Parts: sequence; structure tokens; C-alpha cells
Amino acid sequence: MAVNEQMAIGAFLYPTGYHVAAWRHPDVPADAGVDVQHYIEITRIAERGKFDLIFLPDSAGIRGRDMEALSRTAVRYVAQFEPFTLLGALAVSTEQIGLTATVSSSYNEPYHAARKIASVDHMTGGRAGWNLVTSQNPEEAFNFNLDAQPDHDARYARATEFAEVVRGLWDSWEDGAFVRDKEAGLFFRPDGVAPLNHRSERFKVRGPLNIPRSPQGHPVTLQAGSSEAGKELGASSGEVIFTAQPTLQEAQAFYKDVRSRLAKYGRTQEEVRVLPGAFPFVGRTRQEARDKFEQLQELIDPVVGLGLLSSELGHVDLSGFPLDGPLPPLPPSNAGQGRRKLLVEMAARDQLSLRRLAQHVAGSRGHWQPIGSAADVADELQEWYESDAADGFMIMAPALPAGLADFVELVVPELQRRGLFRTEYRGRTLREHLGLARPAGRVAR
Repeated sequence: MAVNEQMAIGAFLYPTGYHVAAWRHPDVPADAGVDVQHYIEITRIAERGKFDLIFLPDSAGIRGRDMEALSRTAVRYVAQFEPFTLLGALAVSTEQIGLTATVSSSYNEPYHAARKIASVDHMTGGRAGWNLVTSQNPEEAFNFNLDAQPDHDARYARATEFAEVVRGLWDSWEDGAFVRDKEAGLFFRPDGVAPLNHRSERFKVRGPLNIPRSPQGHPVTLQAGSSEAGKELGASSGEVIFTAQPTLQEAQAFYKDVRSRLAKYGRTQEEVRVLPGAFPFVGRTRQEARDKFEQLQELIDPVVGLGLLSSELGHVDLSGFPLDGPLPPLPPSNAGQGRRKLLVEMAARDQLSLRRLAQHVAGSRGHWQPIGSAADVADELQEWYESDAADGFMIMAPALPAGLADFVELVVPELQRRGLFRTEYRGRTLREHLGLARPAGRVAR
């Protein structure tokens, strides 16, 4: 069974929705990625549904070089806000929902990351989190004085130490060190601070962080890698582990695997929540849900489908292969390994042609895709939750705002009736929403 008595639910927010053709839907604002009011609206929808958190994915560069394919899609980080800047606006527009966003350990420094994440935690009274990634998009390297993406294992080694340094910086100050005693003329207690003095080949960070210890002690750490190195990083540092698992059996295997790794890092089962992505199409009837799915599928441009497949497989050139033939043998890639493995296995298992695999990738991009009425979708979520496959789900609404509103208005009440999801928030902080303990500080008086 899952760790908590009730499931955790987050909202994964691509600006126009998770479906690659969502931006073409008549009810979706095509400029959503640079419309702050749109983000405020969809975050408030998630908060109305009592979601634990919203999650803003990010990449410090557009994904891919095929401008013909990129020009026909809105989900490859072509036009959207830097996420932590956006979280500042969402912080003052919401009251209870957790606010999380991606930070790349490959193209940031730990001090910058620790400071901005802690700042959002203070602004929100303890509702911040960060998604620790190593950046699978090789195009990012060219924006940071590099001629190539660093090696996969090197990126994960850096990420592991990066997380360690960030946590150390968050513990620079003792809780209550800032007394701000005007009468005594004492702003903080000198014995309440301890510089980090971290030194290694990768990082030299003295500290202390120039912001007090945050309301949560440590803002919540999300992690999303599914390769071997990714699962190790999740087991060592992740508190919410986001994963793409297209079947119940694969989700169960991942859940068991990642949890079996916790003990060697001195961690308990209660310290981690595993949230597979769910990409639901919900209707008042099964036919209505199917109609919503088919409407978006018909809007997929074939050029986009093949371009997305190429990107997900590690930017492999597929242009010379017959669309109705099988997926060809793939050359080695330095990009993300988990998604590539999943797609190769899917193509073989389901005997998918290149054309069908491209359409599938464009439609679901490797995520589980329940389609049906509120009861149908709730049945599937419940099965996963009660079958050692998930502690909850990251809901990837196909089109925004309507797809998220459908889930909140139709599925959430069904889950609540079954006792599977909260009817009210249990506390003020994201850690309280998720049932995660607040870490003790390392500085002692």
C-alpha cells in the first residue's frame, strides 16, 4: 500500500497543456506561456481541487534544432516564463497550494539555487519546492559556454553533490537565529550561524546563505530521473519522485525498485512520495472523454510527431527511414536514458511502426493515459494507488485550463467520496500537505 492514507496529487503545467497539439484547440490561449493571468487561473483551479502542488517544468533552451517541427508546437520551451520568476507572482495569488519548479544542477550554481528556492519558501510561508534535474536537453549546453552536453554519469554525479551543497546552505542558520531585538541592538545571534565551507573539485562554497532558514527547514525536493543514475539520485535526495510509467506493472516495478534503494542512504520509506504522471482525458461519459482525445489527436502535425520522437530518443535522425517500417536500431546517446528505454521497449512489445510510435509519442509522450468518465479514471487511479505503484499522481492535463478543470470538477469529488483524497488541506506548508517531516537544522546553540 501507499505510504499515506490518502494520495498526493500535483499538477504538471505546460502552459497550454500536456498534449502537443493543445495550443491549436480553440479554447486554449495560444500565448499561455507568457500570460501570467493564465498561470494564476490554472494554479487557482488546482488549489480549488486541494492539490498538494503545482509543478512548472523548464529547460534553459529550446528543445531541438528542427525549426520546421518546432514552429508547429508550443511545448518545447520555445516561449514561456523563467519558472522561479513566475512563482513570485503565484506566491501572492494563492494561499495554500505548493509551488514547485525545475532547477538544473548542470547549468546553475548551488548558491543561486538555494537562495531563490528559500526566498519563495519565505514568500509563501513554506509552500516551495524544486525539481532537481540534470538537463537531458543537449541544446542547453550551447547557452552556457560549452560545446557539448556533459556526460550522463558526470551530470548525475554533479547533481548528487549539488543537492548536498544546497541542503547545507539551507542549514547555514539555526532556526530563530534572527532575533531582530531593537532594544538590545542585536539583529542575529552570532552563535546561530555556521558557514558551510564546502570544498571539492566541483564546488567551492563558503556560505552562509544570506537568507534565514526557511519555514520548511528545507523546501521540498522533487526528482524525475528514471535511469539507473536517476533512481540513485532520487533515492539519495528526492522527496517527491516524478516518473513516466505507461503500465501498472512497470509502475509497480519502479515503485519497488526506487524504494528498495532508500536504506543505503539512511532514509526511511516515510521520507519519499512516488508520483507517476497521469495524462487523463475525462468526460461526463466515456464517449465524451474519447471525443476530447480524438479532437486533440487530429490536431497533431505529422512533422511534430516525428520531431518529438527524434528528440525523445536522443535527437536521432529518423528522416531516412520508412514511416511504416519498424523503429530502426539506435546509435548511442548522451541524452536522457529512461525515456529512450521505455519507448524502445514499447515499440518492440506493441509492434509499433515508426509512424504509430511517433503518433503515440506526440499524443502521450510515454505517460500513462487513462480515458473515460470520472468513475473510470478514479477506478484506475485507485488501482495504481492500492497496488504498490504510486503514492499519488502528477496530473498532466491535456489542455489548459479546461482539462484541469475537468479533473477538479469530475474526478476529485469521486476520489473524495471514496476517501482517497483530502477534502481540506491538513496544514499550511507543502511538507504538511505531503506528510513529510520538517528536517532538523544542523546548527546548534
